[in-house]
Amino acid sequence: MDIQSTFEMLDKKFTGFGGLEQGGITRLLYSQEWNDAVRELEKTFKEEGLEASFDDIGNLTGRLVGSKYPEETILTGSHIDTVVEGGHLDGQFGILAALVAVKYLKAKHGQPLRSLEVLSLAEEEGSRFPYTFWGSKNFFNLAKKSDVDTIADAEGIKFEDAMRKSGFDYRKTTDVRNDIKAFVEIHIEQGKVLETENKTIGVVNGIVGQKRFTINLKGEANHAGTTPMSLRRDTVVAYSEIVSNLTKRAREIGEPLVLTFGHITLVPNTVNVVPGEITFSVDCRHIDQQILNDFAVEIEDKIKLVAEANSMTYDINLWMDEAPTLMDKKIVQIIEQAAKNNVGNQYKVMPSGAGHDSQIFAQYVPTAMLFVPSIGGISHNISEETKIEDLVKGIEVLSDVLYELAYKE
Repeated sequence: MDIQSTFEMLDKKFTGFGGLEQGGITRLLYSQEWNDAVRELEKTFKEEGLEASFDDIGNLTGRLVGSKYPEETILTGSHIDTVVEGGHLDGQFGILAALVAVKYLKAKHGQPLRSLEVLSLAEEEGSRFPYTFWGSKNFFNLAKKSDVDTIADAEGIKFEDAMRKSGFDYRKTTDVRNDIKAFVEIHIEQGKVLETENKTIGVVNGIVGQKRFTINLKGEANHAGTTPMSLRRDTVVAYSEIVSNLTKRAREIGEPLVLTFGHITLVPNTVNVVPGEITFSVDCRHIDQQILNDFAVEIEDKIKLVAEANSMTYDINLWMDEAPTLMDKKIVQIIEQAAKNNVGNQYKVMPSGAGHDSQIFAQYVPTAMLFVPSIGGISHNISEETKIEDLVKGIEVLSDVLYELAYKE
């Protein structure tokens, strides 16, 4: 079996579901494009000799039953939905790579000792409705009906109406599977690290924790021509000082800490008035909880100090506080060895700076991830791409990992 041609054929077929003229995919949860994709994937699983089944909300699995330990499952896959005008690899690659790997292992080694299962998660991105990880949260009975029963998309279509029109509904059971012995997710990096360092495989040791703040500073709006610099309570000046100081501090602490000031709103936001109020966002991430906590304290202390020095009031709202998620050490070692066997030293042990379904799975089952490079670090974009040779190497490494987990005693 030729891994490259098999993957390319599948990728071309499934990119057509929601495929755009200019390239890329828009395939949103419970849309017609999404429905067509999951029904075709169900058909493909069956054609490959896998037992295909949906759960209540639309997560799809294709199962190759184990010969000796059928009640023990090695799970691999990713999410089937995309962002608006997204690429053909984010999510989809993880599903198709898993399918190709299982097909390859079946052809080469026959039936595994443990059951191998390819997973297509209904949703991860939150692109159509304001809710993320619907697929993986339902997998572990974390999602609540009350989370989504009143939300709607941009066109006013209610979440539950779209779900039911697609033939799915809320979970009918609170049971959680206890057969899963490992979950492995392969994904494009969505960053520039592997490409910059000329690495073919990223061995993910954890997913960073995130803290997100919304900050409001209130000074005084006043005439831009008649207010002397010494008498101004200019919130943009205060904001600039905060950005400059905290960015410098983040660079001193060093990688993998990242800090982003991504959104800003000014009042009155006009050319000839000193801005008297500013609201802005702060996003910081790190794989180490203590370092993340300590830096969050520095953020708050700096904002308070600058605000008070400039005679301003402040409001600090920490509205996201996600802990780092560490991957299973044993599976990470298996992935690292498989990477070493396939690409020599062209791999890197690294954290993921983006969120993934694996962070949900890792709370309940042994979980690990591997990355392949992204050209230019571009993702969530129709220009998203990875060299075919890197995609193939990723599938080969995944195959070796699944062999270790499912075919060996």
